[in-house]
Amino acid sequence: MLGGMVTLDGKPVSADDLLPLALTNVGHFTSMRVDADGSIRGLTLHMERLVRDSKIVWGTSVDADLVRAYVRQGLEGQSGPCVVRVTIYDPKVELGHPADANDPHIMVSVRGAGALPPEPLRAMSVPYDRDLPEVKHCGLFGALHARRTAQLAGFGDALFVGPDNLVSEGGTWNVGFIDGNGTVVWPQAPVLPGVTMALLQKHANGVEHRTAPVTLDQAKRMGAVFATNTSIGVRSLSAIDDKDLPTEHPVLDMLREAYLSIPGETL
Repeated sequence: MLGGMVTLDGKPVSADDLLPLALTNVGHFTSMRVDADGSIRGLTLHMERLVRDSKIVWGTSVDADLVRAYVRQGLEGQSGPCVVRVTIYDPKVELGHPADANDPHIMVSVRGAGALPPEPLRAMSVPYDRDLPEVKHCGLFGALHARRTAQLAGFGDALFVGPDNLVSEGGTWNVGFIDGNGTVVWPQAPVLPGVTMALLQKHANGVEHRTAPVTLDQAKRMGAVFATNTSIGVRSLSAIDDKDLPTEHPVLDMLREAYLSIPGETL
């Protein structure tokens, strides 16, 4: 069974509770892949993100132990791998007075998770920079508009390129590049500090990592390119715009093996 009840502070969420979020879209969240055994890779990092982002968005902290309790409740009766999303928002937020919102609440929702890794992805470069990129916030209009633009053009998703022609990230994923030396290059640009990216940097033993500016032209000439987030793990890109890319590479294999070997944490 997947797709259980959505809860707010452990209780079934109502339309009235959701209306402020729908009308203002002010909040932040994290999404976590839960494996069949109930464990979560990077759980501590996800909790740290919620605490950090709550201070930025709301000026207050969030109780990580309470979040864990609500997630455990939301996962009751679930079977198989799934993705649980924890959204932190204030149901009393108003369009005219957002500064008055300082009492965030915890919403938990669950959806099914696909197999790892997904099929290779064709990405289209789209000019876009996310607002407040260091926060995983609910303001997804720009990112989803870019994704829609790419999909209408026949691609799977968008790869964001800033006005300086530097690549930053994807629609809802970090992007990594494998250069001619087999080194993983992470874009030096304003990006979301992804949990899966951090896990790969820590656990992919034998793989060298560096951070550097990557132009769109450089991106298309890399040995391999991949997308990464909690839902997809390590997903190769098969094309950027009209440039086909290799979808197999020894370093990609090492990254995937490293990711899958990371022990999950229990709630």
